Amino acid sequence: MKTNQYLLLAACVFGVLALSTRLLAEDAAMPSCCMGASAEPMADAAKATPDLLKTCPISGDKLDGDMGKPYVFVYKGQEVKLCCKSCKKDFDKDPAKYMKLIRAADKMDKK
Repeated sequence: MKTNQYLLLAACVFGVLALSTRLLAEDAAMPSCCMGASAEPMADAAKATPDLLKTCPISGDKLDGDMGKPYVFVYKGQEVKLCCKSCKKDFDKDPAKYMKLIRAADKMDKK
């Protein structure tokens, strides 16, 4: 009976190790473009045009307000700041709409 328990335990441990090794290998093979905004190369972020809006273009909430630090990423060479990561879904549905708001703020700042 104890032999069966040890074999079952060994099989479970082996299965967990095999699965975790596979998941680690998949993460290592995933290109950085698929890992989200945090994987954005620093060189691209440094070259990006800054987002001058003080409010989230999606929700209208103040950046660095109740939602904490803004969610920042680069879209086509333009830095984009949103109040939170969940607003990114709405941005992705119609990025042109929100890019107009961001670029309009940039033009107003230059005047």
